Amino acid sequence: MTVATAPAETAAHERRITLALFAAGLTTFATMYSAQALLPSLSAAFGATPAHAALAVSLTTGTLALAIVPVSVLSSRFGRTRVMIVSAVTAAALGLLLPVSPNLDVLLAGRALQGLALAGVPAVAMAYLAEEIGAGGLGAAMGVYVSGTTVGGLAGRLIPAFVLEGGSWRWGAAVLGVAAALCTVWFVRELPASRGFVAQPLRVPTLIRDLLGHLRNPTLAALFALAFVLMGGFVSVYNFLGYRLTREPFGLSTAAAGSVFVLYLGGTASSTVAGRLSDRIGRGRVLAAALVTMAAGLALTLPDRLPVLLVGVLLCTVGFFAAHSTASAWVGVAARHDRAGASSLYLFFYYLGSSVAGGAAGIWYARHGWAGLTAYAGILVAAAAVAAIRLGRSSSSAR
Repeated sequence: MTVATAPAETAAHERRITLALFAAGLTTFATMYSAQALLPSLSAAFGATPAHAALAVSLTTGTLALAIVPVSVLSSRFGRTRVMIVSAVTAAALGLLLPVSPNLDVLLAGRALQGLALAGVPAVAMAYLAEEIGAGGLGAAMGVYVSGTTVGGLAGRLIPAFVLEGGSWRWGAAVLGVAAALCTVWFVRELPASRGFVAQPLRVPTLIRDLLGHLRNPTLAALFALAFVLMGGFVSVYNFLGYRLTREPFGLSTAAAGSVFVLYLGGTASSTVAGRLSDRIGRGRVLAAALVTMAAGLALTLPDRLPVLLVGVLLCTVGFFAAHSTASAWVGVAARHDRAGASSLYLFFYYLGSSVAGGAAGIWYARHGWAGLTAYAGILVAAAAVAAIRLGRSSSSAR
């Protein structure tokens, strides 16, 4: 009887973990990227350039990147679940205060603080999954978590966009803040205590040695580079997509332009499918197909024809999230020790790419329009292909 119930209890525990991490992805990414839908409105309300308004996204991801490694270290000492809960609750509380910001500078400062608070969930989630989920189901579980981030990213863009049709950016931010707070309550209620976690003492020399060891690992180094350039290219597209759609030759309303973010559902599906396929046919093949898909999508965004542009954005989204889901799981497999540290470094480069490379895209857009932005994102995808080739070589030599 005991032998029969143990697997059932384990399966139920893993299902609860997967559901909780799905909720974590919802609240974290809805909060993180909610400002993307508000950027044209922020420019209009405060007389800011697109590049200046885009700091509402770049500052959040930048401070999050800086906090990733320290927060991961704290989670190794104080527990994965505790850090994730404190992070999610603090970020949700800040989100409820942002709508009353008196000017853009205060809003940007609040978004920077929110990035610091948000760091705990993405910094710890992958390590938590790697410790709690069996190796055979890790790819699928990671895919569900990443799909939660895509749904969160979609909700974070759609909700403010539709609210803007009848109200100011403050109402859009307020409604999103309430929704994120509700998802945080769901996450906190569902998250089970760790079973595979063992607390580690805070030893700075050991920490530095482990992090340097990850950076010297050819497979991990290639994954870190891949994260930086891929995320930089992807966020560049979505940061300035609203500006293009609301201006000529399209001239869409704010709600209509915001509804384009529903294409994020393609990423929800592709991240889950990619996670399962990587367990079956190999991560290298899935990653290669994802990069080709993303590159093709970028090319299709160039013509001033709305149906073609939408197909291009969809393919770009599908390819990006398939690549991210695959690379995320690959980090946990490639790390021979200190998986939390390896995951935190991956995310450090991921969000640094969003902040630095995504922020630099504003210069290309200001000088060369959408064609310049697409060329810039294409260069980053080409760099990702180079990283993927090196990844394949380093993985082969490690066998």
